[in-house]
Amino acid sequence: MAKIIDRPDFERWAARARATGGCSQPVFLTGTVKHVHTGTGELLHHYSTDTEPDGALPVACKTRRASRCPACAEIYRADTYQLIRAGLAGGKGIPESVSGHPAAFVTLTAPSFGPVHARRVRNGERVERCHPRRGARPCPHGVVASCGVQHSENDPRLGEPLCADCYDYAGSVLFNALAPELWRRFTLALRRYLAKSVGLTQKEFRETLAVSFAKVAEYQRRGVVHFHAVIRFDGPGGPATPPPDWANVQLLGDAVRHVASAVSVATPAAPGIPARSLTWGAQVDVKTITSSGTLTQQAVAGYIAKYATKAAECVGTLDRRLLPTDDLAALPITAHARRLISECLRLGALEEFADLRLAQWAHMLGFRGHFSTKSRRYSTTLGALRAARIAFVREQSPGWLPPDDQDPALILAIGEWRFQSQGLSRGEALVTAALTGRPLPPPVTANGSSA
Repeated sequence: MAKIIDRPDFERWAARARATGGCSQPVFLTGTVKHVHTGTGELLHHYSTDTEPDGALPVACKTRRASRCPACAEIYRADTYQLIRAGLAGGKGIPESVSGHPAAFVTLTAPSFGPVHARRVRNGERVERCHPRRGARPCPHGVVASCGVQHSENDPRLGEPLCADCYDYAGSVLFNALAPELWRRFTLALRRYLAKSVGLTQKEFRETLAVSFAKVAEYQRRGVVHFHAVIRFDGPGGPATPPPDWANVQLLGDAVRHVASAVSVATPAAPGIPARSLTWGAQVDVKTITSSGTLTQQAVAGYIAKYATKAAECVGTLDRRLLPTDDLAALPITAHARRLISECLRLGALEEFADLRLAQWAHMLGFRGHFSTKSRRYSTTLGALRAARIAFVREQSPGWLPPDDQDPALILAIGEWRFQSQGLSRGEALVTAALTGRPLPPPVTANGSSA
């Protein structure tokens, strides 16, 4: 670290670290940018990374994963917060009147694939015993499916099956793989059910009411995803128009519960694996979102944004793709995650499940959907938020500007860039964290996963 601080170009190195926001795994590029007058062919300005420290320019990695880069993940979290909040309270181009539209915070869970160690808290205080069962008999594998422990929040056994050999690993990874399709069918069926329940045709319904949503996927400790979603009623013109009086949260809640219990997606049969119908779990939660009270618009936005930066790390799996050279038995993952990954690889090798790409998404335990999605008219977009940030940065640090006697419309920027490397050394990461005040990411092991 002392060598970094003592280097003669440290000030430029430090300025670049601040410019990337403290990114812990920046992408280093080499190349040039030329500004040429299209009328005369005159070279007005020339930039080359040869003048940079180490001959390369760092660019932020822009990952959403907090386990890989806390700095870039924080930007993604903040953008997601603004996106969700704008759809509930207005702002970012959305009228504030949207705060008066009926909206609910909906949680759709996965079904059970076998009993797992769990922490249950009654009335927000008393921790109940995990699975107390008097007179429970051993399963075919000789394991008694009972646990009388009051688990702590950090107990590594949370999410682990009481009997791994009885646990439905195939069902777990297939649910993850098909959860996006189950969600798509849920949104379609929700609109159809709402139209039917108020006596409207689909055309009449679209001309009367619009249903907007924003959702995020969260991994449970047992390794399956469930969805948290904001669902909002609008008029036919979107957030700028109020919905009809009969469109209230009670109607929305009844429709969500009915549709969640009705939709399903079928899996194909394969050798030794029967076809099955996957559905949402029995626990469906619908809560009203208000501007004040126990579940405010800000609280919902913060909750969803927090999970937008996480993946399957809580299960004890990898935060990167598996490599052909990886030895599954030697990877630093939990036994439960290892069996889930192994099941992804086993099913992924079968022709019947080829479309699910289970092997490619084994590190995500089969889930390959986007973690956060929204309907088109819910609110602003991440692209719009990023464009506004880029414009602000350019106003603050415009860089090279053409001479006053030159027409900017006649100046062409020609860039040529090549990838050089990615990531900082441990010393560089320490200095970057000190310069920017950003948290230091966990060290990366030899196989590329966070320790």
